[in-house]
Amino acid sequence: MTLTEFQSLADALRGEIRKVIAGQDALIDHLLIALFARGHCLLEGPPGTAKTLLAQCLSQVTTLDFGRVQFTPDLMPGDVLGVSLFNFQTNEFRLTRGPIFTDILLADEINRAPPKTQSALLQAMNEREVTIDDKTHPLGAEFFVIATQNPIEQHGTYPLPEAQLDRFLFKLVVDFPDRAAEIAILGRGTLRPVGEGAAPLAAVMTREALRQGHALVDAIRLDDSIVGYIVDLTRATRSDAELLHGVSTRAAAALAAAVRARAALDGRDYALPDDVQALFLPAMRHRIVLGPTAEIDGRSPDEVLTAILNRQDAPR
Repeated sequence: MTLTEFQSLADALRGEIRKVIAGQDALIDHLLIALFARGHCLLEGPPGTAKTLLAQCLSQVTTLDFGRVQFTPDLMPGDVLGVSLFNFQTNEFRLTRGPIFTDILLADEINRAPPKTQSALLQAMNEREVTIDDKTHPLGAEFFVIATQNPIEQHGTYPLPEAQLDRFLFKLVVDFPDRAAEIAILGRGTLRPVGEGAAPLAAVMTREALRQGHALVDAIRLDDSIVGYIVDLTRATRSDAELLHGVSTRAAAALAAAVRARAALDGRDYALPDDVQALFLPAMRHRIVLGPTAEIDGRSPDEVLTAILNRQDAPR
């Protein structure tokens, strides 16, 4: 696959998704970057902002398998991973696979499940395999998690542990669309019978095309100046007075992978400082821990990260 073919594929994916999702172009772009960078996405936003719908649309425009888990307080790890059941006819245990055995997994309202259940995703997200009864089962190189959470409701929710947050490439904040986009959304709905969903989208990407896209992104090499810029930014989070904890080396590696994917989606075989700056906030906002001073002053993670970004000189 050439860069031109890769761009055409990305444009086709965007075009299909936009038939249903309006006013969220940046969100769609970040989701595609994560998909081709082999990362996972955490979508955070109020109810009714098409978080779940976006994940479903992404599954429709590909030929990949799709699974959904509605996280609830009584959900157990076995409900996600699967369990081994004894077969009395064969006198042996047989694995009943859970919904995690898929390509695109939608973990809906992930913060409603207790930490024990949330941790069932740790190995899968990091190593793309799961261990059940001392046996390791691969999930495939295409395994991709999209998790959603609602920041408004706090009753009956469990904050995601830092170790799990670090497994997500991006935390994408989903906001309400602008007025023109909302008018477009309602206009589409008036063309259909009440209660009827949108028409199915065309599958424009095969599993093989995704693998070729992964290989193309892997072939992009970062200049030493870009690598140094990424490292300097991540190290700056560890010494910032407003942060209790900075980001890990895993975060720097994840940002580097996302930068390569963004460059490829833009038709370039090289990265620019603009790529790093555009992805720094979504890749880091969920990995830092604010210090007492920042919390007292009412500072948000994005404000602190933006200040770090502004202080760091970009390569020329």
